[in-house]
Amino acid sequence: MNDQLVVRLAVVARLGAFPARLVTVARAVAEAEAVSGSPDGEWTPRDVVAHLVTVEGVVWQARLDTLRPGPAEPAWTWTEPGPIADPSAATLDGALALFEAGRGLTLLRLAALDGAGWARAGTHATFGRLDVAGLMRVAADHDEEHLAALEARSG
Repeated sequence: MNDQLVVRLAVVARLGAFPARLVTVARAVAEAEAVSGSPDGEWTPRDVVAHLVTVEGVVWQARLDTLRPGPAEPAWTWTEPGPIADPSAATLDGALALFEAGRGLTLLRLAALDGAGWARAGTHATFGRLDVAGLMRVAADHDEEHLAALEARSG
């Protein structure tokens, strides 16, 4: 197996495993904070998940969609949108379901890529030039940052 394929498989596995991990942590924190309340100034677990829903669509999927064959590579700016306002995400379980569905769509986009598709790249204002695997590593790192923040609140 070549190194590029190993990298691709690893990032897809990491992205695919995240929704189940998020469910466990977000529900545990929500249960604990139902008694004690969320820390002042912090998003609730539902808000964190609703933010991840927004990011999945308007950042990761949108950026993947800009990576089309053509003469110019896309340029991306730093984007950190707030929680989605969709009524389906009004509850934690609703937000978790939307996130899982959105991540599934991202994974379908990745599954449709051939070698040339994975090699396409864009330039991020903060992270520099990223091919698809690099972009998805940034996505997975973003997931992990929010999960770690939730875990820190669970004691």
